[in-house]
Amino acid sequence: MTPTPPPPPSGAGDRAVGNQRPEHVPDGGGADPRTPSPYIAGLRLAGRRVVVVGGGPVAARRVAGLLDAGAAVELVSPHTTPALDALAASGRIVWHPRNFRPGDLAGAWYAVAATNDPSANAAVAAEAERGRIFCSRADDAASSTVWTPAVGRHAGVEVAVLSPGVMGGGDPRRSAKVRDAVVEGLREGTLNAPRFRDRPAGVALVGGGPGDADLITVRGRRLLAEADVVVADRLAPQALLDQLAPDVEVVDAAKIPYGRAMAQEEINRILVERVKAGKFVVRLKGGDPYVFGRGYEELLACAQAGIPVLVVPGVTSAVGVAELAGIPVTHRGVAHEFTVVSGHVPPEHPKSLVDWAALARMRGTLVLLMAVERLGAIAATLVARGKDPDTPVAVVQDGSMSGQRVLYSTLGRAAADVEAAGVRPPAIVVVGPVVALAESEGA
Repeated sequence: MTPTPPPPPSGAGDRAVGNQRPEHVPDGGGADPRTPSPYIAGLRLAGRRVVVVGGGPVAARRVAGLLDAGAAVELVSPHTTPALDALAASGRIVWHPRNFRPGDLAGAWYAVAATNDPSANAAVAAEAERGRIFCSRADDAASSTVWTPAVGRHAGVEVAVLSPGVMGGGDPRRSAKVRDAVVEGLREGTLNAPRFRDRPAGVALVGGGPGDADLITVRGRRLLAEADVVVADRLAPQALLDQLAPDVEVVDAAKIPYGRAMAQEEINRILVERVKAGKFVVRLKGGDPYVFGRGYEELLACAQAGIPVLVVPGVTSAVGVAELAGIPVTHRGVAHEFTVVSGHVPPEHPKSLVDWAALARMRGTLVLLMAVERLGAIAATLVARGKDPDTPVAVVQDGSMSGQRVLYSTLGRAAADVEAAGVRPPAIVVVGPVVALAESEGA
């Protein structure tokens, strides 16, 4: 919120001396040079009484922001929106169901006049002026003693934008556009605004999602922009690595199925070593770090070395890729449960922890990860344990990426169809009646 300064005293056009404010240099943006610039300040309203007069949508927006600031909000209006009514019923605001009366602003620190009656708003503003209470008039910015900026928040930064001086009323749409651009830049990491205090430390285990760079979380994207070192898997969003600053060290921790792989112990060593060298490390993984991603192993290794770890969830391919292929893992009347299983070892392997007989009895959805090379053995085991060989199957390769493709089959034919189509990892396998829904819709 920004209080508007009073008109300049006589002689204000004289040369600035002493502690007087110097003249602003015109920016050529169309602002009236005779209109004083507002003094930008942040109001700390936590626990302080604020009166909002009006109960419509504008008042609802103002109340939301005031509650976020911790203000003790009192609402004066004969009627309210359902949202405001719910806030009053829950005790988050005090509602006086009547019109504004003289004296309603007594003891208030701030006031908002947001009725649809200009004369009522003028009465609120006049009482606020007499009581030296800053007041925002929703219907007349030029008559307000404070203007509400377009506000955005990201990672501990408050962005507030005003476009004052346009015919005395400002340009709120322009303010909103500027705010959105700044906040988007901070979120995307394209606006270089590193922290100089309270910088992140230790390791962040970040789930990058199924592959498309747009599917990483906002927090994950922000932490990447602040990283000194990024240790990245093959299935992590590779496009994000190209956007890192040139001085960021990128460590390739690719684990290619049945090919080269960096030993997990070496990955753990690098994480600990780089942090002890004073670096902030992002461990960037595909999907979610705790869904067959060995994320907890890395957390334990860091914990043993006394290194703090922040975990950032990601969109697991088990759900995200299925959705992008048009397959719901649950659907009313079709599947009430879904199970995600690793297929990195075959069913009869002594290290397998999966109860395949129980999975064969399931009526819901089965999602197999890392199972392309073992699909024949897995399908044969499920059929042998009683699963119908005609159960619909979908295999989605390169999910979320430009080369995504979907192969529809059945449990009995899936392995042969996958081999004939040349399907290779990364791919997920979805087994169950929900597949038939997508196939019938032509997804």
